[in-house]
Amino acid sequence: MSEEIIARPDLEQVLSNEKNRELIEEFESESKTRTLTGYWDRFVTRLSVAITLFALYYAAAGAEIPFTGFVLVPTFYVFGQTITTKQIYVMLFLGATLVLTFLLYPAHRRWLKHVTVADIALAVASVAIAAYVLVNFEDVIYRANSPTPLDFTFGVAAILLVLEAARRTIGWHLPALGLISIAYAYFADFMPGPFRGPPKNLDDIVGNQYLGVEGMIGQPLLVASTFVILFTIYGAILEHTGAGKFYVDLAFALTGRKPTGAARTVTMASFLLGTVSGSGVATTVTLGSITYPMLKKAGHDRESSGAILSAGGIGAVISPPVLGPAAFIMAEILRVSYLDVVVWAVMPTILFYLGILLTIEIDARRLHAQPIVLDAPGFWSLTKRYWYQYTSLFAIIAFLVFGFSTITAIFWSILLAIGVSHIRRDTALSLRKLVAALSSGTRQVLSVAATTAVAGITVGILLQTGLGLKVSSLILGLGLGPGDALASAGVDALVAPAHLFFTLVVAGIVLWVLGLSLPITATYLVAVPTVIPALVTLGVPPPAAHMFVFYYAVLSEVSPPVALSPFAASAITGGNPYRTMMLTWKYALPCFLVPFMFTQPDGLAILWWNVSVFDAVVASVSAIAGIIAIVSGVGGYLLRAANVFERVLLIVAGLLLLAPGVVQDAIGLALFAVVVGSQLLLRRRVAIAV
Repeated sequence: MSEEIIARPDLEQVLSNEKNRELIEEFESESKTRTLTGYWDRFVTRLSVAITLFALYYAAAGAEIPFTGFVLVPTFYVFGQTITTKQIYVMLFLGATLVLTFLLYPAHRRWLKHVTVADIALAVASVAIAAYVLVNFEDVIYRANSPTPLDFTFGVAAILLVLEAARRTIGWHLPALGLISIAYAYFADFMPGPFRGPPKNLDDIVGNQYLGVEGMIGQPLLVASTFVILFTIYGAILEHTGAGKFYVDLAFALTGRKPTGAARTVTMASFLLGTVSGSGVATTVTLGSITYPMLKKAGHDRESSGAILSAGGIGAVISPPVLGPAAFIMAEILRVSYLDVVVWAVMPTILFYLGILLTIEIDARRLHAQPIVLDAPGFWSLTKRYWYQYTSLFAIIAFLVFGFSTITAIFWSILLAIGVSHIRRDTALSLRKLVAALSSGTRQVLSVAATTAVAGITVGILLQTGLGLKVSSLILGLGLGPGDALASAGVDALVAPAHLFFTLVVAGIVLWVLGLSLPITATYLVAVPTVIPALVTLGVPPPAAHMFVFYYAVLSEVSPPVALSPFAASAITGGNPYRTMMLTWKYALPCFLVPFMFTQPDGLAILWWNVSVFDAVVASVSAIAGIIAIVSGVGGYLLRAANVFERVLLIVAGLLLLAPGVVQDAIGLALFAVVVGSQLLLRRRVAIAV
């Protein structure tokens, strides 16, 4: 049978398609952004470019030119204050992004076509709350716990503004949680049982949230205004220089002409394109529009196509070097280099994509997928023309290895991307494209800014009232069972692993519930003071506990009944969204299991942290074998179709191989070898009979 040549749509056409843009906005935010024209369009573009330049200035101010002693950008003063002072910078960033949010996101769809008077009033108020802090900074920073009436007025306005901005960008769930948190702090003495506590004065609540470092301008928003916006700028630069198109072409070029070629292309392209978009939904929708016709021609049905697309999109969020906003917050909380977080994520990412690729191989046999020929340039031809695009895959990591801070590493990577784009005329950033990229970089961070500001309110109150530790104790109690005494340090060593397992299950359920209504970043932030202390109490090292929470926050995007990426994929393929979601769950199965692996005693080897090279290699090989065994057992195919007994043995072997420990590995490998031997023997008998 001749192979059919599959043509693909051009990436630029897909990105500019209005339907695709609407799909991304529908599943990433509650409100569609306005398409402004005339004066408002020029104003928003100029303001967004100004915010981008301000963020780049913050990254460059005081930083030395690489390998020299020269300072690139001097520090400037406004109203006698250094605008790179963290509190001033974050407040100015918040005020500016709030202005953009109210101009771009309507309060309701009925006001989608024009900016209203209310929007303008809210934008002016946003300027006022930032200007008040800037002008009176020397006085207000000491009044967080004793605000004046004017401080209180501006503080109430600031809280209401960030709540409304979050409602417009990501929906009402997180703002509602913020209001509930404030209400709890004020009415804590009316709460039942263990949640009762001393109430906070309303002045103190407002003052701390507006002026303190454990409120809306705390660490989450600081990370959004520095690391996150720089990465969105970097992604926008890469997108406008054609890096996204290059990665899609690269995935096509590296795909063989096997029945699994179409699905493997999608998986590889998801990983590569995710380095540019940094968004699971955006990656899913973009690749879905390009590759669904190819998947359909190869023999994949609507639901399996959607599952492949959405699983790959989710993988993009947990894949180095860009891991999403929560990863930067993690690095700041743990006070480690972002490079450490990237290293921790390498092996789990390999296991995740290995699981997808193995499931694809099995499904291709089940669906009788057909080989295809992709209409794409060859690998060497592509590399010869666009070799410089590879720099975006390792530029940040290289700068980090050379000892640069995360902020300066991203800054120099941005300049490198702009510089190398001019090697070819078709990728060069003209002034118009550069302005569009700088504007896009800020627009992409608006929802993150609102999310982190409101999450800062919630997290601040959880810490200030002690509610976070109370919730953590509740999780610990549910995981340990009715024996309350076990929650103390006297947990018996023989039964501790079981208690840790059940506590992890409870923590996973809590994260799943949070993820039903909150975005990934907010889920992670709320879990930091509530879930992580319970895990640390049972002996889970902080890096492993944070990675567990991060991964399960990400997996909320494929967990029923709310699964953004599968629903977005089904909108492209026309498949049943719930069946697509369940199939995606199957593809993402390794990612659900791996966090249990590195949170077990001696499980840190899979994160390549604080262990010897030998231990890391052994743990990695064992985990790879475990994933192969589990996927084969669930899919029912190893060297040939597996019977029920072989499938059970494979699943048990896989679980044992994923569990740290020499004994578990030995038993798991023995069971795996039994199944392999059984299948080889049966295949030989069939061959002899034939």
